[in-house]
Amino acid sequence: MVRVRFAPSPTGYLHIGSFRTALFNWLFARHNKGTFLVRIEDTDIERSKQEYTDAIADALAWINIKADEPIVMQSDRFAEHVKLIQSLLDKGLAYKDYYTQDEFLELHKVKTGTAEFAKAFKVCRGQLQDQDKPYVIRFKLPLERKEICFDDAIRGRVCFDVEQLDDFVLARPDGRPMYNFVVVADDMHQGITHVIRGEDHISNTPKQILLYEALEAQPPIFAHLPLILGKSGNRLSKRDAATSVMDYKEQGYLPDALLNYLVRLGWSHGDQEKFSRDELIELFGFKSVGKKGAIFDSEKLDWLNGVYMREAENPLLLEMIREIKPDFDQTLDKSDQDLLSFIELYKERTKTVAELAQAIMDVHVAPTIYDDAACDKWVQESTADDLSNIIALLENVETFDLASIKNEIVSYTKKEGKKLGTIAQPIRIALVGGSSSPSVFELLTLLGKQKSLTRLKQFVSFLNKRA
Repeated sequence: MVRVRFAPSPTGYLHIGSFRTALFNWLFARHNKGTFLVRIEDTDIERSKQEYTDAIADALAWINIKADEPIVMQSDRFAEHVKLIQSLLDKGLAYKDYYTQDEFLELHKVKTGTAEFAKAFKVCRGQLQDQDKPYVIRFKLPLERKEICFDDAIRGRVCFDVEQLDDFVLARPDGRPMYNFVVVADDMHQGITHVIRGEDHISNTPKQILLYEALEAQPPIFAHLPLILGKSGNRLSKRDAATSVMDYKEQGYLPDALLNYLVRLGWSHGDQEKFSRDELIELFGFKSVGKKGAIFDSEKLDWLNGVYMREAENPLLLEMIREIKPDFDQTLDKSDQDLLSFIELYKERTKTVAELAQAIMDVHVAPTIYDDAACDKWVQESTADDLSNIIALLENVETFDLASIKNEIVSYTKKEGKKLGTIAQPIRIALVGGSSSPSVFELLTLLGKQKSLTRLKQFVSFLNKRA
């Protein structure tokens, strides 16, 4: 049975790259009717913080990705990690190294990261024993091994030259185990069958395979995902994307839209762009995951989010607005029905919920300036008189509803032998300050009689002074 895990470190807020890794793991588990686990790798005590752990949980909850078993904290297994390291010492597969790095480099006249550095370890490993000084525990690389190969589920056959590796550290001087050891120990404990992670972890894989072999365990299948890149082709930066997944919630992206977009960064199914969750689960597989880095395109995310917004139920959008704009109701003082009507009117014209909320809030503030280009295009010599006549007609409308408003304005244009746009566009400018807005008739209806007439009169006054 497939068992996969998402194992973030709580040393910072969850970013887009890590979040996509979680999604790929979750989809692979669901596609194969397997188990999706979450493990918080908190053994970096100095940098791990509870607020980051909480942020990881919040992001997964927002996107509605749930672990199939209780979330595990890596630090809870410290005693088991120590026992396993001791077992490697007992078998002669690890050793205590009492040299500091500076002492070692001075003794052997080598530089870190070189083949000579790696070779020096293999010559003097464990020579100093029973010293009354701190030590690290190192893994003893098998000298007879020439290379380490594995079949990556995405990249195919990958091989590493053992000579390029040194006897890597398993535990620090204070006894705390290092990443490469604990990740293997915990994956063994949880029965992980597939390790799906970013390609930046490929260099860790040969060390981890050696540890599996030393611990007499079968290595999992590895699948290394392409990195997410910025528009420049370099690794994703703050300029290209939000620093935290939850920033996207605050900016008004729908969770399903973000999920859809992130899965498409590195995975494809023909030219299809929009997928339901059920479709993604049914279609997902490693064969359709690319090897090249995927470019993060914020404009494409906006477009996709706009598609999801237009399909979303208005009450859901209102709920999201209230989450990200706590002062929304107080600012507008409108009934839910009115707010839902404004959402219906403006969701076709906006790309995020935050943009939708702002558009609705903006329309409730009378314009203080009018767009010059719009005025130059639509204002004629007769516009002020036409609007004054429209004002008189609307003042006499008893029931200020859509049908009555539309009837009065359309009848006037026909009577005067004018095109509707020559009247509707100046009305639009009067209401919102420019010539871009939803239906004039619906806008008048939602703003109400008093606000609408006040704005029309202000614009007429502006036109008269402008003349």
